[in-house]
Amino acid sequence: MPDQASYCIHTILAAPCGWAQIGAAASRIDARIGPDGGAVYGAWRSQIGRPRDEVTVMTRWKAPPDPAAADAALLEVLPPVRASTTRPLQPTLRPLDGTAPVRQGNFAFRWFTLPEPNLPEFLDLCEAAWPGFEAAYDSQVVGLWRATAGEAAGMAETLLLTRRPNLAMWERSKLPEGEAESEVRAKLSRRYDLCDDTHVYTTTLLTAADRADAARWT
Repeated sequence: MPDQASYCIHTILAAPCGWAQIGAAASRIDARIGPDGGAVYGAWRSQIGRPRDEVTVMTRWKAPPDPAAADAALLEVLPPVRASTTRPLQPTLRPLDGTAPVRQGNFAFRWFTLPEPNLPEFLDLCEAAWPGFEAAYDSQVVGLWRATAGEAAGMAETLLLTRRPNLAMWERSKLPEGEAESEVRAKLSRRYDLCDDTHVYTTTLLTAADRADAARWT
């Protein structure tokens, strides 16, 4: 059974060259939103596909928060930022609990927009493909959430977060080798076909417990 908590994704555009300060503020965010039932799930810096100073923060809540209030709470304890948006999410198949990711790696955030009737097959394909995907590529599916606000009528929007050990494995996972990997890719390709739109960007984990990422990606 997936985690029963609620989540928010916060997209924060830091001051120029200020992205590291957002990650360093994670403990202050925890202290601010903890009394309201919230906690930081993770903070990620842009790697490929997003602006250099953009940081993605995810928070986990015991009860569904008001997005505007959650956004305002973060801004109270963050250094000055240029822009921020908050969107509420609900887990679908994963995560199973509130255990936050702590190992550094290549984290891909992929949004899918699809007609509501396609969602059950989409979820079935994800669940069927993930074990083979994780085994073949030393990778983990962190979670698959559905947006609970901002969807167009008759449409569903989902957010998939995956971790790979490095960017090279992200590329490798797109090029199947052998029958087993080809079967996984076929399921994932069918999943893409069910969508009206999908886009992805990659990141590294500012709140990693093992090592910091000091590369200049963007």
